[in-house]
Amino acid sequence: VQLQASGGGLVQAGGSLRLSCAASGSTSSFVMGWYRQAPGKQREMVATVSSGGTTTYGVSVRGRFTISRDNAKNTLYLQMNSLKPEDTAVFYCRARKPVTPVLDYWGQGTQVTVSS
Repeated sequence: VQLQASGGGLVQAGGSLRLSCAASGSTSSFVMGWYRQAPGKQREMVATVSSGGTTTYGVSVRGRFTISRDNAKNTLYLQMNSLKPEDTAVFYCRARKPVTPVLDYWGQGTQVTVSS
């Protein structure tokens, strides 16, 4: 499975962006997620959604970001509202199947820059 992330860009603080991650194949049985990495920092989990639709969010984005998936389109989304300068990072999508055989795929990343 190949993942193609898109939708990043430059936005002012308080603005919104919607990221998309298109998969080349079916990901309906995968845990899908968004991660981000800011300069000089470790990659961190932003949000995940299970195959059953259960979502989890990082503390710093809870209440501002919403993750969703469209299995019919093999696409993952991240709606980001009330963006802050500290949200500036490269955002990556991930598709992970945690049961044997374990599969783990990453997209190439899309840059999000929030200006103050």
